[in-house]
Amino acid sequence: MIRAEGLTKTFGANRVLRALDFEAPKGSITIIIGRSGGGKSVFLKHLIGLMRPDAGHVSIDGVDITDLGGRELEAVRRRYGVVFQSGALFDSLTCWENVAFPLRETTRASRTEIRTRVAAALEQVELAGVGPKYPAEISGGMRKRVAIARALVSEPEIIFFDEPTTGLDPVLVNTIHRLIRGLHERHRFTAVMVSHEIPEIFEIADRVAMLHEGRIVEAGPPEAMQASTNPVVRKFINGEPD
Repeated sequence: MIRAEGLTKTFGANRVLRALDFEAPKGSITIIIGRSGGGKSVFLKHLIGLMRPDAGHVSIDGVDITDLGGRELEAVRRRYGVVFQSGALFDSLTCWENVAFPLRETTRASRTEIRTRVAAALEQVELAGVGPKYPAEISGGMRKRVAIARALVSEPEIIFFDEPTTGLDPVLVNTIHRLIRGLHERHRFTAVMVSHEIPEIFEIADRVAMLHEGRIVEAGPPEAMQASTNPVVRKFINGEPD
């Protein structure tokens, strides 16, 4: 479903991505791990189409989006849902209005259909009663779930998660992870997630890819990654200092 080939990106003297190769199979949850500041979010922005590489290509279901723009790129993005690191909810809108936003902006759905789909999305993340509340009136974990509901409401084929559990305590981390896994089993979307939650991510991932110094140094099923003999992977998983 998603493939990157030879992806290269440089900011000034800082070469963030170095001829990176990556793939995420259709219907899988692929989680990208790596050190903070190592380029994981930059890489995700290339997959979404928010950044263009200096070299290389990104393909979504066989369509090269690297040089797409305007309506062509928007047509691909309509297949996406995105959960940003901070949740990125609109503070001036209620939770219900936040979830409804993609439908109002990108579809011609009727008011009745929007109400039905927003209610269903909030119910799926176990927040049926929070629609009238503003983001400042709910907890951090609830805000994360509202952001997931907003990503789900347009029924995307692909959902990108940029560290969806940042700032949450261990109990909420596991709650969000179980929620994502349950929603994936129900809807079978293709998911790409950036995360540093070790070892929790091994419970929900179908594939794990380790990003180090601008490249994917190893990728595979969780069991294979946990048994890896690659010293870079071993040190990161075990939390060992350099």
